[in-house]
Amino acid sequence: MCSTKNRMRNSERHAVGSSHQIMKKIFFLLSASMIALINHAGEIAGTVKSVKGSVRIERDTQRIEVMVGTKLHAQDRLFSGPASNVSITLRDSTMLTAGANSTIELSKYSFDRHLNQGHMDTLIQKGTLAVVSGQMAKTNPDQVVYRTNTVTLGVRGTEFIVHVEEPSE
Repeated sequence: MCSTKNRMRNSERHAVGSSHQIMKKIFFLLSASMIALINHAGEIAGTVKSVKGSVRIERDTQRIEVMVGTKLHAQDRLFSGPASNVSITLRDSTMLTAGANSTIELSKYSFDRHLNQGHMDTLIQKGTLAVVSGQMAKTNPDQVVYRTNTVTLGVRGTEFIVHVEEPSE
């Protein structure tokens, strides 16, 4: 009887050990998934290279005053004040310059330097945006989109300027 009890205890220990291992694996997978989601959401899209006047970024609930070196993330909204402008270089070497009284949203941005592939969706709500296309527009032009409230522009590796007037009431 003693050996039967020992065998039962051993099998119970094995079952507890197995379920503990399974829980560790589940915890590890959930942690890795959360880290990947956080990193993707906070992925740096570009860097401010020059700024004149009053420019800010809205990121989630934060308001960030822009200065040279400020990092721009996917889903950031950029606001420039009167007599202000800001120049940004994105990770794929796209250069964006927003003029005075502009509101620009980098709705989506991802870029893999090793594969030279990614996706960019930019909304120009008002003001002026000058663009010099980077690697993404040259290698994957269908993945680069600039939108206004009335027009969607596809890019084929070029330079252009978009100006959007404020809607009249």
